[in-house]
Amino acid sequence: MSKVRVLVGTRKGAFVLTSDGKREHWDVSGPHFAGWEIYHLKGSPVDPNRIYASQTSGWFGQVIQRSNDGGKTWEPVGNKFAYEGVPGTHQWYDGTPHPWEFKRVWHLEPSLTDAETVYAGAEDAALFLSNDGGQNWQELSALRQHGTGPNWQPGAGGMCLHTVILDPSNPNRIYIAISAAGAFRSDDAGKSWKPINRGLHSQYIPDPNAEIGHCVHHIAMHPSRPGTLFMQKHWDVMRSNDAGDSWHEVSGNLPTDFGFAIDVHAHEPETIYVVPIKSDSEHFPLDGQLRVYRSRTGGNDWEPLTKGLPQSDCYVNVLRDAMAVDTLDTCGVYFGTTGGQVYASSNAGDTWAPIVRDLPAVLSVEVQTLS
Repeated sequence: MSKVRVLVGTRKGAFVLTSDGKREHWDVSGPHFAGWEIYHLKGSPVDPNRIYASQTSGWFGQVIQRSNDGGKTWEPVGNKFAYEGVPGTHQWYDGTPHPWEFKRVWHLEPSLTDAETVYAGAEDAALFLSNDGGQNWQELSALRQHGTGPNWQPGAGGMCLHTVILDPSNPNRIYIAISAAGAFRSDDAGKSWKPINRGLHSQYIPDPNAEIGHCVHHIAMHPSRPGTLFMQKHWDVMRSNDAGDSWHEVSGNLPTDFGFAIDVHAHEPETIYVVPIKSDSEHFPLDGQLRVYRSRTGGNDWEPLTKGLPQSDCYVNVLRDAMAVDTLDTCGVYFGTTGGQVYASSNAGDTWAPIVRDLPAVLSVEVQTLS
């Protein structure tokens, strides 16, 4: 029988949750790296026992950890980040110049074909590549050298490169998103980049055709349709059918289209999930009711999924990397909250149950389906 491994990054350590294919009973391992912020953990699609973790501390800096045994043991690797130190600055909140910095790694994306290759999305707005299992990292510096770079500004959480998507049909194509610069695509393995923000509209940007400056919260893609992208923006749920060249809104009947997380059903490329939050100043569910919304039509028509989720006095948030799906025949959906709960659905969202309730605030959730 298949097994499922859920990798959870929190404000105070990492947790590894495992279950059989029924997904009814869960073993909890952790905290690993207790007391450290673990922004992201992700396993290699090539070798599921190879897992990378981003461990961060305001006191001790940034460490990449690696496990070769499915998260049982860990070792710090390399952490030699060859930061190009691109000349010049970007803009700060008030528009004043601000030097590029290296603060933390927000997202790790292992290669689809090589267990030793992994990408890291960092703050400030840099993308790194390691070809030796995390020992050495080289910046793909063409991104920060993009001509629009000096005008990028940080979102409320910093200028984080938080989304990295690799195209399974084209090894040279990479999608990334930066808060609050927008989404970019490379078609030559990171040697050059193109902003892909046409059709995005943001309240505080006076130019309706602004090439950059949009606060993209997360992007999701179904591997069978790598040209179709779904985006949760600061406001608006968006869709692109042309690899990001243009976007259109699919918020439809959502009660609010502000949120952070978005994901796609493992077997139904037109079924997508979001977690609406009340507003950009009130990061909690509308009316205190925690609801995941599902669209089976690729957007516009949405249904609330509430069974098993708290429907009163719930004021948690679900962050951008805190939702994931497994690939079992009946697709499982998982998300974590800032209140320390991890919820799972073994039936594509119809019903939910908490795996754990009392972890530190959850920063990220990833799932591995193991044969």
